[in-house]
Amino acid sequence: MPTHNLTREEAADRARLLSVGSYHVTLDLRGAEDPAATSFPTTSVIEFRAEPGAETFADFLGESVTRVELNGRLLDGAVVYDGARIRLAGLAAQNRLEVTGLARYSRSGEGLHRFVDPADGATYLYTQCEPADARRYFANFEQPDLKATFAFTVLAPSSWSVSANGNATASAEPIEGDAAAGRWDFAPTPRMPTYLAAVLAGPYHRAEASWTGATRDGEPLTLPLVAYCRASLAEHFDADRIFDLTRRGLDFYHSVFSPAFPWGKYEQAFVPEYNLGAMENPGLVTFTEEYVFASRAAESQYEGRANTLMHEMAHMWFGDLVTMRWWDDLWLKESFAEYMGTLAVDRATDFSASWVNFANRRKAWAYLQDQLPTTHPIVADIPNLEAAEQNFDGITYAKGASVLKQLVAYVGEDAFLAAAREYFGKHAYGNTTLGDLLDALERSSGRPMREWAAAWLQTAGLPVLETIVETGPGRPTEAEGVHDGERLTRVAVRQTAVDPVTGKEAPRPHVLRIGLYSRGSSGTIERTHSVDVELLADTPGGVTEVPELAGLPVPDLVLVNDEDLTYAKVRLDHRSEETVREHLGEIADPLARALAWTALWHATRDGEVAASRYVRAVERFGALEGTVGVQLAVLDNARTAIERYTHGEGRHDVRDPYLAAVARELTAAQPGSDQQLAWARALAKGSRYGGGQLDLVRGLADGTVTVPGLAVDQELRWSLWQALAAQSRATVAELDAELARDRTAKGAVGHAVAVAARPDPGAKQAAWDAAVERDTLSNDLLGATVEGFMLGMEALRHPFIERYFAMLTRVWADRSQEIATRLVTGLFPGDSTLAWDQTPEENPVLARTDQWLHENASAPAALRRIIVEQRDHLHRALTAQQRSRQG
Repeated sequence: MPTHNLTREEAADRARLLSVGSYHVTLDLRGAEDPAATSFPTTSVIEFRAEPGAETFADFLGESVTRVELNGRLLDGAVVYDGARIRLAGLAAQNRLEVTGLARYSRSGEGLHRFVDPADGATYLYTQCEPADARRYFANFEQPDLKATFAFTVLAPSSWSVSANGNATASAEPIEGDAAAGRWDFAPTPRMPTYLAAVLAGPYHRAEASWTGATRDGEPLTLPLVAYCRASLAEHFDADRIFDLTRRGLDFYHSVFSPAFPWGKYEQAFVPEYNLGAMENPGLVTFTEEYVFASRAAESQYEGRANTLMHEMAHMWFGDLVTMRWWDDLWLKESFAEYMGTLAVDRATDFSASWVNFANRRKAWAYLQDQLPTTHPIVADIPNLEAAEQNFDGITYAKGASVLKQLVAYVGEDAFLAAAREYFGKHAYGNTTLGDLLDALERSSGRPMREWAAAWLQTAGLPVLETIVETGPGRPTEAEGVHDGERLTRVAVRQTAVDPVTGKEAPRPHVLRIGLYSRGSSGTIERTHSVDVELLADTPGGVTEVPELAGLPVPDLVLVNDEDLTYAKVRLDHRSEETVREHLGEIADPLARALAWTALWHATRDGEVAASRYVRAVERFGALEGTVGVQLAVLDNARTAIERYTHGEGRHDVRDPYLAAVARELTAAQPGSDQQLAWARALAKGSRYGGGQLDLVRGLADGTVTVPGLAVDQELRWSLWQALAAQSRATVAELDAELARDRTAKGAVGHAVAVAARPDPGAKQAAWDAAVERDTLSNDLLGATVEGFMLGMEALRHPFIERYFAMLTRVWADRSQEIATRLVTGLFPGDSTLAWDQTPEENPVLARTDQWLHENASAPAALRRIIVEQRDHLHRALTAQQRSRQG
């Protein structure tokens, strides 16, 4: 029976037996530059206490174990090691375990990942461990509530930069008999969980700075700052800007949090082929190098990077200092970091659209996830590690952060931050559950929190808020029978909330704001009145009256959840919806405008209106959207509306005028502006599916057409070539020539997408074989190959549908979960279109999916979850296509 998937019960049993004191981990990375070397020596020395006479196990997903010594006794590795666990029997009260083995270099981004830079052939290493991949590079007790101190020793080429969580005790020491190598020793860290253990090694470019500030108590504090990136990216690395954000973040968090930052240094590494946006390893935070902008980046991308930086910094307290006991309470770190990161960008930086982009982009992720059949409460049921990995989703991150924003409205920001400080102080270096936080919130706010938490954190589903608006004649004027215009006679809010997991009514308490908007003297639609309202969970019929608004002039728009204080799907009244559909671009407030865009998208995804109506709104108002992050989001939505939510026979009639509008706005936009860049990206991505702008795309790609102010750089150029390749307008020779001009990691990824995108059966077969039948692609190149495979005519992929369902359980068993998830999700035939005479339920791909789910009821739960979610996305698309067909 496989033993790599640790269960919650096993973890709880082990935690009752053990208390871990320290790790000393030695990694020998001197052979990393040899491409033939698939593994490296690793040694763990673990000091821990245990119940005398007890039996337990340590974790190690390695190539082999060469030596196991427990309390001076050598154990037979062939007997005690099964490839995932090392069985330990006859424990003493105080124990010393030493495990030496060979760990594998990773190509999946899990454990110790090795990357060879195509630009210069240099080798780079970094670790990524969450939720349980530290066991891939050293033996340990891999669960979040067995915290310990960590000291690393690393042997590596002496010319490299090497770092780990702790402070380096000295510069690299020479190794006797190996003049080309050095030894780095790192001081023990404070207590932390295994998933935060981090090592970085390679010829990284290194920039240094420092931060000097004060703790909340007024004590001075200085921290060394370091930022790393690959040497070939150094010319694009804006370390000074990163350090400025870092200092601002440290200033902000020390003004609201205590105790002070406890980790001794703040290093940030931007690494290749990273599976995540970033990871909060204390002392050595890792980020995707997508945040090193080698090509033109919009302001929203810089803001997104700032948000991620602030998110990870919040984790130094939420998650690192105080850690959840088990993955059920993952939200205790991720939801808080998501909320605090957005707040920090808003309060501590010069970016002004933090909450606007949160409302339009991050909450869109939550709304999507919460309407899937696999939705779950924020406090989730996580029975094992496979389930934990699938739980890094829109509920845990974006819904959790949205609910925290509502919590702050409910208890007040001062009470929220006071509770956080008490929570950190009481539980520093320990582990907690939901109850520990609720205790602190009750003491700081004076409000009972158990009912609030039960409603918001322990139920699932998306509440719906519907505005009830009634109007009548205004007051008579002196002229008999003449009234001063229509007035509001009644405004109320109806809440509907059903927990889809239990099927029971689940109304939530809401503290929100209702805004009235009308056209002002400037010609724009502006807020004229607002009122704060508290919706109680037990209101009869779910209807809350708002008498404060009665008697006011009828506005053009009544916006429930003005300023986006709560988490809900908002249904506009008829007049407000007409205002949004006809005058969205004239709404002056950026956040109100973002909420209006969200309302239109909800109606589209829910199949309430034809998808073409959303596309037409983007054509009309996209150029008037002043927040580029929102503009990029609605352009992406428009592409989805065309290619997924419009029936196949009608796509040409929607796509062509849309792309014509995109091309028109591209040339009309201010030269060099973010908006111009947004239109250029939309042109390239939209033209992957055809349309009438391929000559323009070709001209931009080969340089025969120029648009004033538009730089066709690395990122945009590859996007253009991918569109051309998918539409048979680029040859392999041209793609290879482009790669020869761009020998970078991004160039390799761009080329892989383009080659696999070609509408040729041989290209599709080659892409399938490379991704599925062979295990030679690294994570980024595999993702690119899958992306390209899914481009081009749907008919080209029909022969692979049955092969897809046949390979699922094999891929899940044979590949790491990261790689298996990419394959299972990315290759699902979700682009299936509805035939003219079909209902969604008659679609053959939907039927085949249902058949697989029926026949594989005992398949791993994490695999079934992916298939269930993909089925739901497909069914939603087919339903929208049916609505689109009806006009």
